[in-house]
Formats: sequence, C-alpha cells, structure tokens
Amino acid sequence: YGTPQIFFALESHLDDIARRLGMDPIELRRKNLIKVGHQDPLTKNVVRSFGIPQCIEKGMELIKWDQKKKSHLDQKGPKRRGMGMALFAYASGTHPVALELAGARIVMNQDGSVTLQVGATEIGQGSDTVFAQITAEVLGLPMDMVHVVTTQDTDITPFDSGAYASRQTFVTGIAVRKAALEVRDKVLEVAARRTGLAPAEMDIRDCRIVETALGRVVCSLEEVAMDAYYDRLLAAPITSDTSANVRINAMSYGATFVEVEVDMETGKVEVSELWNIHDSGTIINPRLAEGQVHGGVSMALGAALLEQMLFDPQTGKALNNNLLDYKLPTILDTPKINAAFVETFDAAGSFGSKSLGECPVISPAPAVRNAVLDATGVAFHKIPLYPQVVFEKFREAGLLAQRSVNHV
Repeated sequence: YGTPQIFFALESHLDDIARRLGMDPIELRRKNLIKVGHQDPLTKNVVRSFGIPQCIEKGMELIKWDQKKKSHLDQKGPKRRGMGMALFAYASGTHPVALELAGARIVMNQDGSVTLQVGATEIGQGSDTVFAQITAEVLGLPMDMVHVVTTQDTDITPFDSGAYASRQTFVTGIAVRKAALEVRDKVLEVAARRTGLAPAEMDIRDCRIVETALGRVVCSLEEVAMDAYYDRLLAAPITSDTSANVRINAMSYGATFVEVEVDMETGKVEVSELWNIHDSGTIINPRLAEGQVHGGVSMALGAALLEQMLFDPQTGKALNNNLLDYKLPTILDTPKINAAFVETFDAAGSFGSKSLGECPVISPAPAVRNAVLDATGVAFHKIPLYPQVVFEKFREAGLLAQRSVNHV
C-alpha cells in the first residue's frame, strides 16, 4: 500500500530537519508524538493504545544509542560508523476504507476436542496456529485438542475477505474468539443440566467443568460433549458458525534502530547492529512474532541496500527480470536481526492484539539511510544504497578526491 515508501520519505525528512535545527533526531520525534485518545482526521479511528515512547526507550537501551553516538564523534578514517532510527505506524486491516469480514466455524467432538474452520488463508505467517491458540484459551483446552481445518476454499469454510493488510490475527481473530465464546456458553448450558449449577457458576479449565466459587471439578468436558451428542431428549451437538463484520481498527507502532559502517572508498554500507521493535498489542505467539520480524526485516534490508529493477531507457524492457541479475540479500548479506516487543493492550483486538505481518518491512530502510547520514553527513533521498550510488554521491559531496586514471 505504499507505506514503506511514505515512511522512508517522512523519517528521512525528520532527520534532515533535525540536522538543520541542530537537534537530536529522537528529541524532535518525541516533541511531535500523538497521545492515546488522538483521532485520525481522515479515518476517524481513535488511538486506544500507543507504545511508541516505550519502543524508543527500549531501542535506545538495547543498541546503546547514547554511548555509541559519543564514540562515533570526529571520525576521519576510511570506514565510518553511524547511528540511525526510524518510526512507523500501521493499521490492522483496512477499515474504514474497505470491508473487513471474517467467519469461523467450531464443532465440538465427542471427546471434548474441537474442529475449527476458517476462511482466512494461512500463507506462512502462522495464522492457523494463532487461531488455535485463541480457541484453546477461550475453551480451556490444550492446543492439541483444537484441530484446524485449512482448505483456503470459502465454498467449504465460512467466508473471509482475504489475507492482506496484516489483518489475520486482528480481524479473523475476532471472529474465532466470538465463535469460541458461543461454544463455551453452550458447553456450560449442557453442563448446567448435568450438575444443577447455573452456567454463570461454572468455568472450563483443563478439559474439566469447574464450580468457580469452590474450584472443584464437577464433570469432564468429554461427559458434557457426550451429553450433547447422545442425550435422548435434548441431544444437540455443540457448534458455532459465526462471522464478524469488523468496523474498528487499531494502529500498530514501532521503531528500528541501526548502527552502520560505511566504507568511504568503496561506498559499501554494512549494517553492524539492528533492533526492530514493535507495539503490536498483546503478542499471542512470541516465536511466530519473532520469525515474522526476521523475515520482514531481511526484505527491508534488500530494499535498502540491494534490490532495484533496471529498465532499458530505449525500450522500457526490464534488464534484470531474473534472480541472477536482480540482487536479493542472501544469508551472507544479512546481519543478525534482533526483535523486541513492547506489549500494550488494545481492547479492539482478540486478547488485545494488533497487526504485525507487514510492520517489520516499514522502518529499516529509513533507519539505515539516517545512519549513513549520521556517519557521513550525506543525505540520500532514494534507495537502494548500493555501493556505486553511494560512491558517486560521496564524490558529488566532495568527500572523495578525484583520482586520475592513467591508461597504458
């Protein structure tokens, strides 16, 4: 949706302004932060959670910002180090611009396990795992008793509007939690017939029905499921088939902090250290979240330092439309990527969650650019910062002596 491009321009511009004002770039950003309760004038979305201040503090601490900034003063050698950072904001889905509809179907089996069907597409981000976690949390089940049926076919599953805009956990998660809560209510209604207790007096814990006040087990979840299937008078299998038209949004926030080393003689930029920090609300699955950050940051570093489509100016044909000539970063080009999270709670999302999927891609490129500015004093206004471009810019800035070449 152009978010990385917009934030590259915005965050680069902020560092340029700070430099002209003689102000610390972090201080300039702090002076212009919004607060909880802010309403976006265009979308009318209201900010209910805002972890940017904590992301800044955490990033400065983790990368040792102040200490390293001092150590980089008055560099004169052929290799110079610099510090850079950039912020970002990203929505959870597309409301109010477009429809956000998700569906979920849960069926309780005779042994108390459940089968979950969703129309949301698992494309490698781990959404099916998160949906199973949400279901298990609501129903007091272990994860291995939630069977997710993945078909990616809305002729079979409840309808879902798609996999896009970092909306799976936020949007479809709301539908899954809604379905799980309906199943929970039905379980407790059946348990009430068996035990004589009111549904409000009971809870489901570890596959058992528990009298909440005393903490005593009154029956097993399997017994309740069997009653629902086989009671001669009142049998009605426990199911929920529901959808959620999600007409609310929640903004995720974060920051990237980097240290770079710039070779003044070759123009090569290397990332020495990188921290990508996120306020994505409650992190439901920390391991999946960290993996998402690693993948997104590696993509962002490709955009920052290597990747570019080249076109023949005469014909307009792509000159590097293959993976030999289009330079993707390999593991040898990728520095250690560090992920960190500042957990907030946003009441709009399931268990307080917000978007994460595309967020890691947004802020690394401007952070790298700002670090190069800090190291060299040269401002770049487009990427990638591959050696030839950097070298030529240094030459234009008078940082390199023109060298004569003697031809034999």
